[in-house]
Amino acid sequence: MTVIISGAGIGGLTMALTCHDLGIPVKVFEAVPEIKPLGVGINLQPHAVREIYEMGLEAEIEAIGVRTQDVTYFSKLGLPIHAEERGIWAGYKWPQYSIHRGELQMMLLRAVQDRLGADAVETGAAVVGFEEDADGVRVMVDRHGDISEIRGDVLIGADGLHSKIRAGFYPEEGAPIWAGAVLWRGTTKAAPFLSGASMAMAGHESQKFVTYPISTPDENGKAVINWIAELKFNPDADWNREDYNRQGQLADFLPAFENWNFDWLDIPALIKAADTIYEFPMIDRDPLERWSFGRVTLLGDAAHAMYPIGSNGATQAILDARMLGRCFVEHGINTEALSAYDADRRPKCNAVVLANRGNGPDQVMQVVEDRTEGDFDNINDVLSEAERLRMATAYKKIAGFDVDILNNAPSIITKGMRVD
Repeated sequence: MTVIISGAGIGGLTMALTCHDLGIPVKVFEAVPEIKPLGVGINLQPHAVREIYEMGLEAEIEAIGVRTQDVTYFSKLGLPIHAEERGIWAGYKWPQYSIHRGELQMMLLRAVQDRLGADAVETGAAVVGFEEDADGVRVMVDRHGDISEIRGDVLIGADGLHSKIRAGFYPEEGAPIWAGAVLWRGTTKAAPFLSGASMAMAGHESQKFVTYPISTPDENGKAVINWIAELKFNPDADWNREDYNRQGQLADFLPAFENWNFDWLDIPALIKAADTIYEFPMIDRDPLERWSFGRVTLLGDAAHAMYPIGSNGATQAILDARMLGRCFVEHGINTEALSAYDADRRPKCNAVVLANRGNGPDQVMQVVEDRTEGDFDNINDVLSEAERLRMATAYKKIAGFDVDILNNAPSIITKGMRVD
């Protein structure tokens, strides 16, 4: 009764912790030789934070994240469009966290190593193939050219955007889909803005700036501020292939934001003071009609790579892992569990992928741009509060974090659940 996981990202590590909590033997294989805290800021929505808390990691995430207090949308001229509270300020029982992606991954890795042992995650070991038989699944693992076979009951492909396991099921799918947007992402030490724990978004679909703190202020009143500058180009244009570590160049995007010095934030100054800038095309993959094939399934980005809109990528991966654990409890470590997980999670995640393609909750900025080109005296004359709230509420329901529904929902995994 062993679960094999390919990939030690946020989803794979959450799956390992969930298996351990349920008494399921588990082994994680990760292709990179050393796991490092890569990436920049992300957000975790309250329904994912609930799962982190229920895994006993409340103090750990509190130590590395910032409780997001509110999100405010602005036009390209810096005029306020819509503001809403987030997390506990919005009435949720759990916070929303702004957090460094790499720090979250390392937090989960430490928990796995502490609870399951130092050898629970094997690095420099890439899953390169698998075969199902009557007794389980045979998994081929490549350790620097030395390929060996590992046996398990099921295999979970949590191996990311370029999943080899997904490619095995969908060999004709090809590269991720680029719709023309390029993101420049960075972090800057600066004073927090607005409430001090705000997420701010300015612009519209073709040009947008998103920013929020991912650390508490130091003795000088400065925090690590995460920011994303986005520009949209013709989808037929030639652009750099996705690479999370590619250095970005100011000349490629700063001129478009040079005049975005608003009374609530000097965006050009924030960009120029960045520690490091990364460039990445905004990509996703088409929703799938099936994730689970016999004793093998997909999880996280391998299953539902989505645009970074609405703060849902890592959130949905965490929810995948927890629901798959619940299915193991209800069905055992078998094909029935993987099918039940597929039936539950795939339609929900596919809906989020498609909603994000439609600009998700950020569409409120595009509506204002279409109607006013970003300049107005009274937002209520342009887009009523009722309209704005309808747009925000609709997305929350699609993504699974409507406040009333979530607060009253039972735990996915309750204390004491075990797989015997």
